[in-house]
Order: sequence, then structure tokens, then C-alpha cells
Amino acid sequence: MTANLDGQTLAKQLRVLNQLVEISLVMNAMHQLDPLLHYLMEIAAEITDSEAASILLIDKNTNDLVFTAATGESGRQLIGMVVPLEGSIAGSIIKEDRALIIDNVKADPRHYTGVDEETKFETRSILGVPMRKREQLVGVLEVLNKQDGRYDDDDIRFISALASQAAVAIEKAQLVNSLEEAYADLDRLNKLKSDFIAVASHELRTPLGVILGYATVLREDSHGELSDHAQMVLDSALQMRSLIEGMTNLRYVQIDESELDFAPVPLHEIMQSAYADIKRLAEAKDQIFEIEIPEEPVELRADRARLAMALTNVLNNAVKFAPPGGVIMISAERHDSEYWVIVRDNGLGIAKDQCEKIFEQFYQVEDPMTRHHGGLGLGLAIARAIVERHGGRIWAESPGLGEGSRFTLALPVTREG
Repeated sequence: MTANLDGQTLAKQLRVLNQLVEISLVMNAMHQLDPLLHYLMEIAAEITDSEAASILLIDKNTNDLVFTAATGESGRQLIGMVVPLEGSIAGSIIKEDRALIIDNVKADPRHYTGVDEETKFETRSILGVPMRKREQLVGVLEVLNKQDGRYDDDDIRFISALASQAAVAIEKAQLVNSLEEAYADLDRLNKLKSDFIAVASHELRTPLGVILGYATVLREDSHGELSDHAQMVLDSALQMRSLIEGMTNLRYVQIDESELDFAPVPLHEIMQSAYADIKRLAEAKDQIFEIEIPEEPVELRADRARLAMALTNVLNNAVKFAPPGGVIMISAERHDSEYWVIVRDNGLGIAKDQCEKIFEQFYQVEDPMTRHHGGLGLGLAIARAIVERHGGRIWAESPGLGEGSRFTLALPVTREG
């Protein structure tokens, strides 16, 4: 008889241990708190042969215990109910920091009857163990109404192990929830930022257009010092327009491929579009601006406007750092399944340790307090984002400061024909 009883006990222990291992696997796969806690409660009731199970966590503000999870229909009514630390069995478990077995709760003055009265559930016996998170008490795991016999030391060991797993599961799920909330907040802030930039840019364009118009007329109709002043106003307005365009295009730094309108586009059209956008700016600085179109027709799968914007940004960078009278060249050449669009200039050049950094958002090669060239430091970052969304690459090379630079946009070819 004793041997048979020991065999049954051993079998139960093995079954419970298997369940605890299974719980660990389930915990790693589940990230939502409510279904995870419901699963843990069902297991707690099962391994102790109990009628119900529940978890109460300490409220950080009120220091009361609050039902967070429970089994059964009555358990749904428990969620959110408050149990005071003083005058409750769960409170005693927290204060004494030890497991408690109460075989007859009706005879125990610490039993908080308010829960039974609210849920119409009759509690006869309780086993409760403290829950810890990094040695800090965070709550209580309870099982109620042993259905056969009395709670014993094996039940305490099993439930204590489960309480440790529940504490880890709760912390993990709360961290996931916190991250999701943080990402949601970032998305909201990003949208607010984008909306603000769009509105500000729109509102600034109208008065700026008036300034540009009057400054141009004033410069053309004036002579001497007045014409020089008009030119200064015009130059400043053009610089402001460049800043506004940079603000407007800020969102393209994080552009998603789904935002692009891909279609077959001849490479020479992209090059000519960017060339036309920058030609007048280069002429204003008396720079020599040349273009070499590939002899054979080449077709890309691209968003025409966005890819032209990327190339325009690179050309604009060349014009900005090339000196008056300098030379800028745009050309293209075949490299296996790619065409490399190359922008060369004989301007300021780039230090070797800066060739990658210049593609970072808001990065400026010059000291922001003493720099001679304006801009937000977004053009090359936007160019890289757009080129990469087209499945391409972009990089910069330079022999050194004062020796010019070369920018390469490597773009996959759809077909030639």
C-alpha cells in the first residue's frame, strides 16, 4: 500500500514537473499578458487539484492588493477588485513573506469576506504564496478549495515555483506592453512633427514667394547700391527657400518602399531632370556643369520623382561645395547588373574619415558656429534613403580636402533596349 502511494506521489511530481517545463516554453512564446495569466491560473488549479486560482498584485500607489487574474466565471468579476493588506489572508502572506495554508477560512478572522459576497463564490480553503520580482514582493498567488484532501508541502513547492514563473511572465509582458506604448508614442510624436513641418513649410512659402518676386523686380529695375541690396535680399530668400524645401523633405529620410510609385523609367530622363533642376544654380555661381548621357538606352524600375530628388540632392551638394568657376560632371557607366550614376566636382573635398558620416541626418562637415555653407544637413541622408529603397547603394570618395569629391549612385538595371 505504501509503495503504491509512493508511486502515485512520484507520478504526480513528475507530471507537475513536466507541466512546469511546459509553462516555461509557453511563456517564451506568449507576449500578451491576459491570455498568459489565464493559462497560468488554469495550470495552478490543475496541479493542486483546486477549484479556482487567482493572482493579486500590489498597487504601487495605494499599497492595496488588486486582483489581476483568476479562473472561472466568477474570476472575471474579480479582476480589478481591491483587497486591503490589513485584515486579509493575502495581506498576511505579503507582510509575513511566507506561504500560508488555511484549511477553514470561515474560522480565520483574516478572511476578507467582501470578495465572496461580491462574486457569490464560497471559499473554504486557501493556499497562498508570495510572488517576487528580483527579491521584491509584488503580489500573491492563491489556489482555493482543495477538492480532495488538504493542501500540503508538495502543493506549496509546486505553487511557489509557479509563482516565480508568473512573476517573470508578468514582468516580461509589462515590458512588452511598455515598449509597444513607447513605439505608439513615438509614432504619434513623429506624425505631429511631420504635420507641423508640413504646415509651417506651407505657411512660409506664400510670403517667401512675394519676397522673391519683389526682390527680383527690384534688382532688375535698380542700379548701383540699391541693386546690390536687392541681390542680398534675393540671395537670403533663396537660402530660406532651400531650408524650407529641406524641412518639407525631412520625412523622406525614413521613407518606406511602400510609399514609392515604381514604374519603368529611362535612366537618361532621371539624369536630365536632375540636371535641369540644378543648372541655373550652378550658372549663378559661374560653375561649369556638364552631363554625359549613356549611349545605350537603360531602363530602371524607379519612382521617377523621388529618384530624381535623390540625384538632385547630390548635385546640389556638389554645387554648394564647388568654388565659383568650378567644374561639376554627371555621368553614368555600366557595372554588371547595375548602372553607376557618378557626380564629380573639383570643390572642397572630403576628409577620408568623413566620407560615411556625411550621409547621417543633420551632419555638417563644417563647424556649425563657423561654417560658410548653409543647409540643414539632410540632402545626402535623404538621397541615401531613397536610393536604398530602390535596391541601390550610394557612397562618397575623395582624395582629401581641397581635391574634390566623387559620389556614386549604384542602381539596379531593369533592362536595356
